[in-house]
This record gives sequence, structure tokens and C-alpha cells, in this order.
Amino acid sequence: MNQIESTKRESLFGLSQRLPPSNLQAEQALLGALLANNKAYDRVSEFLSPDHFADPLHGRIFQAITRRVEAGQLADAITLRAEFEHSGVLDEVGGVAYLGQLLTAMVGIINAGEYGRAIHDAWLRRQLIDIGENVVNNAFGQTPELDGSKQIEAAEETLFRLATEKGQEGGLVTFERALTDAISIAEKAFHRQGDVAGLTTGLRDLDKKTGGLHPSDLLILAGRPAMGKTALATKIAFGAARALMREAREWEALHGGGKSGQVQPKGSVAIFSLEMSAEQLATRLLSEESRVSSERIRRGEIGQKEFDRFIQVSRELQSLPLHIDDTPAITLSALRTRCRRLARTKGLSLVVVDYLQLMRPSVGTKPESRVLEISQITQGLKAIAKELEVPVLALSQLSRSVESREDKRPQLSDLRESGSIEQDADAVMFVYRDEYYLQQRAPKQMAYDSEDKYQTALDKWQRDMEQVHNKAELLLEKQRHGPTGKIDLFFEGEFTRFADLDHVHGG
Repeated sequence: MNQIESTKRESLFGLSQRLPPSNLQAEQALLGALLANNKAYDRVSEFLSPDHFADPLHGRIFQAITRRVEAGQLADAITLRAEFEHSGVLDEVGGVAYLGQLLTAMVGIINAGEYGRAIHDAWLRRQLIDIGENVVNNAFGQTPELDGSKQIEAAEETLFRLATEKGQEGGLVTFERALTDAISIAEKAFHRQGDVAGLTTGLRDLDKKTGGLHPSDLLILAGRPAMGKTALATKIAFGAARALMREAREWEALHGGGKSGQVQPKGSVAIFSLEMSAEQLATRLLSEESRVSSERIRRGEIGQKEFDRFIQVSRELQSLPLHIDDTPAITLSALRTRCRRLARTKGLSLVVVDYLQLMRPSVGTKPESRVLEISQITQGLKAIAKELEVPVLALSQLSRSVESREDKRPQLSDLRESGSIEQDADAVMFVYRDEYYLQQRAPKQMAYDSEDKYQTALDKWQRDMEQVHNKAELLLEKQRHGPTGKIDLFFEGEFTRFADLDHVHGG
């Protein structure tokens, strides 16, 4: 045992004695190429920054070149010398002799991109060594408050930031940068000529009201049982996935790359279904698209034509960038990990959670009450939306207080553990179907003392039913970035299908 421990210590000691990866020759060659021809900067500007250089002196010279080139000024040995002399740091950067030496180190500007990638790769490896050292130190107990599972989460989070090139981001953002981002979003909406700036939901009237689904937003969709929460969320997820595929196909057609049937969308949609299995959810989607009742599909009561249509639709749906995770009672940390992995491998554009009351908080946390637990989950979902820059649509239950009112349209106060949900959400929507409640109020003959009175009541009830048949309301009660109000939708109960309500043709 002592010998094993000794061997481990020797190997760790050996690791600590190694020099961190660097490529000083590539750094010199790149700087020489940049000084010789500023056009070489375009080959590395997108991925290289001064922090990536192993030699701080080289990083400083690269920063000066970057500043001048991006300001539209010439950056060569003469102009840099004048700049360094003026700021009193010429000796720090090696003097005039070193700037001249860099020019002789140049091999050719055509290789600038390769030199830049070699520098960036060495920087990545140095970051990995730092992360590895932290993992080892934490595992040896340097931070006792972190148990094993929390250490894994912390390590994965750091690796994710590194993998997505965001290791150096964060902190304060200049107002100029914030304005640039805001103008970029406005420009996107302008060029789409009034269409959605965000990710489309597949529902025209909802898109008009919200401008689509926007990155970093947490949206809550709530309703009582049998209102169609899951069906509506599935419709939105399906609409978004279809839009991503359409966008990818348009891009391929425009740029002429890629083969037919091999289009790769830039993003995908993740559905975390805690209540229904992946198979049940897939059956719902197939039912909606093929217009074959899911009940009849399950019972096998379908004809050959319907079955053929069912198979044809399933082939069309296979290509959509939809991913379903049906882990019951998934923890917040597990959901975050799976979203990060999907974002890294396939790209991520939308996360749907059905539904948040079935989730559990992160491993190791023990909230004192159910309200606090839900608060942790909603805050965690909002954090995921911000970190991954994707919209998160979370379904929520409503309390039974709705049932005791005459008007059963939900209100914000009906949200279970509503305080935290309402506070953390950027938008809160309720789905409501009058038809469901009216159906339960069908007049019974025994309640009337004459046939005429019963018939009158029955006729009125039937007229009321006709008015609300196949209609649903989406009540947008809170929206940080836009108006609230009611959105009328079409609902087909047989296929649990939501669609736009065409007022002209009466749905």
C-alpha cells in the first residue's frame, strides 16, 4: 500500500515538473506575419486574443497590433515603436531590436491561420492543466465543503465554459457592446419584415405577441389538468424544431453545400418529459401530424391508408432536431449537465420541461420547504437559460383554487408556490378551454320539472357549446419584453392538436 502511494506521489510530482505547453516559435512567426502584412490579422481575429499567448510580451504586442488594425491604422515595426515609446513601455516589449527580430521570424502570411491555431491549442492545453490541478486538489480535500458530486458538477461547468470558448468571458460588459447586441437583434427583426426576431413557436398569433422565443428567457406555461399543457408545449417544440430544419435547408440551398437529406441544423430542441414516456410523446406528435387519433393508434383500430400515412409522417419527423429525455424526477443538476452536453455536441436552441413540480433540486441541496424547493428549481432553470443563451419553456401546475371560482380562467395567484415562479419567469402563460368546463355543466333532465324547461336549457347549452367548440385561450399574463393579453387558438381534442384560429373561416 505504501509503495502504491509512493508511486502515485512520484507520478504527480513528475507531472508538476513538466513545462506547460507553449509554442513560442509560432507566436513569433505569427507576430512577424502580422507586422509584415496586417491582412493576416483577418485569419486569426475571430478566435485569438492576447490572453492566448504563453509569453506575456507577445500578448502585449498582439494587443497593440489588434488595437491599431481594428481602428483602421497601420501596425508595423515603425508605428508600434512610436506607440511603445510614447507609452514608455518600449524596453518592456524588447525594444526596437526585438520588433525587428520578429520580422525575421516570419515564414509567410499564408501560414498565419495555422500559427494562430497552434497558439490557441497550446492555450487550451494550459487551461486543461489548470482545471486538472484544481480537480486533483479538490479531490484531495482542498475545499472540504465540496462533496464528490459537487466537484464533478464544478469540473464539468469549467470544462463546458472552456469547450464553448467562454472561459475568459463574463464580468462587466461595456454599454457600447450591449447596444451593439440590441441593434443586432433589432436589425434581424427588421430584415425579416415584421416577422419574429426570436425562435418561432409555430403559432402565428403567439409569435406576433411575443416576437418568438428569445435566448435567456424563462417562460412558464401553466394550466389545470386536461387543458392541454403538454400538447401546446409539444406543438411549440415541434414548431421550433421544424423552423430550425427549414432554416438549415434554406442555408444549404443558398450556399450549395451538403447533400440532400444530410442537412445539419445549427441548433436542436430538448424536451424533458418527466410525466410521459418518450414513446407516448412521439405517438402524440405522430397523431397530431398524421391526424390519426392516438387512442386508435394504441388500440390498432386503423386502416391501411391511415397506417401508410402514419409511416410516411414518421419518416418526415425523423429528420427533425428533437431530443426527448423521459427521466422521471430528474434533478436540476442532471438537467443542466445534459443541456450543456447537447449544446456542445448538436447545438441547443430551446429547452422544454414538462413539468417543473416533478423536478428535484440539485444533488446535495436540502430545501426547508416545498416553496423554497420550487424557488431553487425556477432560479436554476433561469440560470440555465442565461448560461446557454436559449429560451427555456417550463410547464407548471395550477392550484385547485381555480375550480372554486365562477370564472375559471387562471390568474397569476393560481400558480402553485407562485411567488418564485412569477418572479423568476420572463413570461407567464395560461392555457384555458371553456369547452372542458361547459361540457361538465350539461343540463340533466331530472333537474327540471317539465320537458319544455329542460329542452330550453339543453338548446342554450348546445348553442354555448357550439361557440366554444374546438377553441382554446392562451392567456399571456406576464411578459417582461412585450404586451400581455389573450390569444385565441384552435384545439382539436381527438388529436390533442393546437393550431392558429382562423377567424375568417371560423376555425
